Amino acid sequence: MKKNKYVVYWLLTGCFLIFVMVLVGGITRLTHSGLSISDYKLIHGTIPPMNEQEWQEAFELYKQYPEYQKLNYHFGIEEFKDIYFWEWLHRVIGRFIGVVFILPFLYFLLKKKLDRPTVKKCLVLLFLGGFQGFLGWYMVKSGLVDRPDVSHFRLAAHLTTAFITFAYSLWVALDLIYPERKEINTKIRNLIRVGLVLLLLQIIWGAFVAGLDAGFIHNHWPLMSDGKLIHETVYIEQQPVIKNFYEGKSGVQFVHRYLAYIVVGFIALIWFRTRKIETTVLQEKGLKSLLALVFLQFVLGVLTLIYAVPLWLGIAHQIGAFFLLATMTFTLHRFSK
Repeated sequence: MKKNKYVVYWLLTGCFLIFVMVLVGGITRLTHSGLSISDYKLIHGTIPPMNEQEWQEAFELYKQYPEYQKLNYHFGIEEFKDIYFWEWLHRVIGRFIGVVFILPFLYFLLKKKLDRPTVKKCLVLLFLGGFQGFLGWYMVKSGLVDRPDVSHFRLAAHLTTAFITFAYSLWVALDLIYPERKEINTKIRNLIRVGLVLLLLQIIWGAFVAGLDAGFIHNHWPLMSDGKLIHETVYIEQQPVIKNFYEGKSGVQFVHRYLAYIVVGFIALIWFRTRKIETTVLQEKGLKSLLALVFLQFVLGVLTLIYAVPLWLGIAHQIGAFFLLATMTFTLHRFSK
């Protein structure tokens, strides 16, 4: 750690900035601000409109697209400024993250502060960051054609890539913080790997719920509307039936709400299985945090559903997912190396 402390600080700073990026992205989504900037200018777009003429030009551009024409036709310039701010901030943070990752990487590379394996991992990180930026543009593009909303598939890809980039950045930092190798319990490690996959699937379906606004229906728990375990709308909205579970509002919410039980149960299983083996202090901290966070996240999910996604609860639920993924990544690392 001492040898690579500045590299570790750099990677952890990147983790923090990705967290901020996801937080602002969540606010952008929940305030329906994501389509307020319809063009993409890498350098010039960093500076927002600075006078009334530039604001009017930006507003006139917004008026040319479906979101204004079909949904926000009642907007004046002040309402437009409100939604513009969140999308602008989201994009500026993205550009800043790019600078924070690229410039220190080049510095550490020139100063020979990175060994070969770390260089390879950092190149993967740079690719993920660039790909994330592309997916953001690709997502926005889908809402500028004929429907005033982005594709929920592209939203899920954009959000999930952000989570994966964060998790991988944290993993690379942990490799440098804990360079020593120890004997591992492969059964527990593989169990946690499965838990990570389940968590990522839950994050993907959470993005589907957000993208389809599926959190505004069936606002009851533990059963769906009309006191039903499986409401009939789960399987009749789309044809064929299987399509409901990735494109139907009710079907997507059904998967997300019941997959949550599986995630909670599986993390509880991981914790139970590790009661029978000897664990280190860090492993134990990871496991306890994992168990506490998954129950907290479950409660946040239930409250978000019952209260029909108020902004603060929607953001809290997304932050909960972020911390849960971070803890899962840390725990897996401590059981892998």
